[in-house]
Amino acid sequence: MSSNTFSKAELVTAISLTAGTAAVSILLYKTFFSKDKCSKAKVNLDLQKDNPKVVHAFDMEDLGDKAVYCRCWRSKKFPLCDGSHIKHNEETGDNVGPLIIKRKDA
Repeated sequence: MSSNTFSKAELVTAISLTAGTAAVSILLYKTFFSKDKCSKAKVNLDLQKDNPKVVHAFDMEDLGDKAVYCRCWRSKKFPLCDGSHIKHNEETGDNVGPLIIKRKDA
């Protein structure tokens, strides 16, 4: 056997070190350099992007018996909920639902 060949133990050690180094490198890259959309994703993707802050105010008297408001920012009727959170939750694994405001029963 030639002195330049690797033993089985040396080969396993080399592969383990290479895999470990690669895993640590990937984790470091993702932690410090990646612009991962999951960790810092914007919620509002397209509503009133020209405004510095999206704010809606309603008088309680104008709500009627019940009002259902969007909290996923995907509603085409924003700020009112149109059920878009259902698709959003299926696609992302999120669990967001609407804000429901209703009058107390007398």
